[in-house]
Amino acid sequence: MTSVEPVVSNAGPLMVLAKLNLLHLLKELYGRVRIPRSVYEEVVIEGLRQGYEDARTLKLFMDQMNWMPEEVTATPRELQTVHLDRGERDTLALAISLGKGLVLMDETAGREVARFLDVTVRGSLGVLVEAYRKYLISADQLRLYCAELGRRNDVWINRTLVERLLQEVLGE
Repeated sequence: MTSVEPVVSNAGPLMVLAKLNLLHLLKELYGRVRIPRSVYEEVVIEGLRQGYEDARTLKLFMDQMNWMPEEVTATPRELQTVHLDRGERDTLALAISLGKGLVLMDETAGREVARFLDVTVRGSLGVLVEAYRKYLISADQLRLYCAELGRRNDVWINRTLVERLLQEVLGE
């Protein structure tokens, strides 16, 4: 388990890992992941309403882990004027209120704001690479998961980025 605390996740990595049935990597890598209520409502509540299987998977996992969504009671001044969706803003606000730590986020605009605020950020692919580097998944599994991400129409991760990641990490 990594020593970075706390870890706060936005919607993207939760959906990606649920679709790949890899939510257990969050527990293995980070112990606990904090999730703002607005992100939970977006991914689980709205996802269930629309019939998405990954929403069911995420709800079951969170219930089993006893990870409850958290209220964001204050938004730092520097986040009040940025153009982010509510989930991204709440994710960053929760991370800042908890001492920054690590934010899991795929969206480019949110990642840029996180870096500007000196918050460490990692995306879905970064979680997979970390799991590979910590021997939680093999090189073959990393290739398989990246291929799955590349073929899916319900995951919005740039295929060129996936290919570049495999080249950098595995030398392929």
